[in-house]
This record gives sequence, C-alpha cells and structure tokens, in this order.
Amino acid sequence: MTPAQFSELMIRLLDHGVLCRDESKKEAELYDRYLQIPELVEDYLSVLHIRLHHERRFTALRLFPPGAEIPGESDLDDGFNSGLRNRLSQQEVALILVLRAEYDKSLRDGQIDEHGQATLPLEAINLASKNLLGRPLPEGRTERDALFRRLRQLRLIRSAGDGNLEDSESWLIIRPDITSLVTDTVLAQLLGDDNKPASNDDAEDETDAEEKE
Repeated sequence: MTPAQFSELMIRLLDHGVLCRDESKKEAELYDRYLQIPELVEDYLSVLHIRLHHERRFTALRLFPPGAEIPGESDLDDGFNSGLRNRLSQQEVALILVLRAEYDKSLRDGQIDEHGQATLPLEAINLASKNLLGRPLPEGRTERDALFRRLRQLRLIRSAGDGNLEDSESWLIIRPDITSLVTDTVLAQLLGDDNKPASNDDAEDETDAEEKE
C-alpha cells in the first residue's frame, strides 16, 4: 500500500467518521484497504485518542471521539471536551431515538435481514415518533429531506428500493450501526423499564437457532 492510499483511507475515515462496505464501490475499496493494515490504522488513531469500532458482522467501521460511550466496550475517561463529536440538531436526535426503538422492535420480532438491517415503511416511523415523542416527523419537504440526508450521511439509514423518502408510502432501511449511537441504557429510558431492549446477541442467538433448524 502506498502512502497516498493510506492517506486517502485516513482522510475519508476522519472526514466521514464511518465506512460501510455495502454503501458504495468506493467504500468497499477503502474498507478492504483497512483490512490489510488494521493495526496501522488503529495505532494512528490512538495518537489522536480516537477509537475505532469495527462491526465485522456488518462490515462497517465507525470512529468515536475521546470520551464517547461505545456499546460493548469499556469507557475511557480521557478528559477531553470531544470537539470531534457530531453536532446533532434536536430533530436529528429525536429521529435517531425513534429509529433505534423501531430497530429494537424489529429485532424482537425477528424482522432483520441477513445484513442486520430492518426495513420499515415511513408511515410506521412517523407513527412511532408520535407515540414515543408526542410529535410527528417534519411535514415540510425541505426540512424532512435535510433530516433524512443527514442520517444517510451518518450511515444510519438508506432508502429501500427506488424510494426517495418524499411521501408516506416510502420505505427506509435502518442499518445495524444505529445501536452504536444509542445504547441500551438510553433506549430503556425512552421506552420505560418494562420494555427491556433486545440486544444484538439476542439476534445472533435467534439467527443461530434458525440455522440449526
């Protein structure tokens, strides 16, 4: 690997904060490049106190700034103010919480595909937002488009088929990386103590059981 290729990989990782192999041909190329030199990439990031979460099952990489909580990993108190954190609007945070809750529901119902993704109609997301947060998704097209575009940039959702998420009949795909941004603890607080979140381990156990059958 040339220095230029390594530089391209690191710039893309630091700029986007996430790589998903199934997102595009370019991201597949960069992800495969990472697999050649994972120790070098992680050593480079460790100097910056940035942690890399590698979701091997779903071929995805996500960076976390110093002090961020990563599900399944011990917390590190680095004493940083986390200037690298994404600044999310209230609407973005609200939608991410709703998507996490709907993803957990799909886990419970076994409605997860082989890539760990959940496919739901946009109307179901809108209804969930009303039930959980007491408000629907933005009605304005410009505002709604900007909201979904931001979550696509974070590699949390994608459009299903040829849908463009412009009307209530559209479908969207929730990526499994949603669990990296909203922990089970936060989800439990949102849903209430009586609704314990389903974990990815539960989903894996169900998958294993189906394979044995």
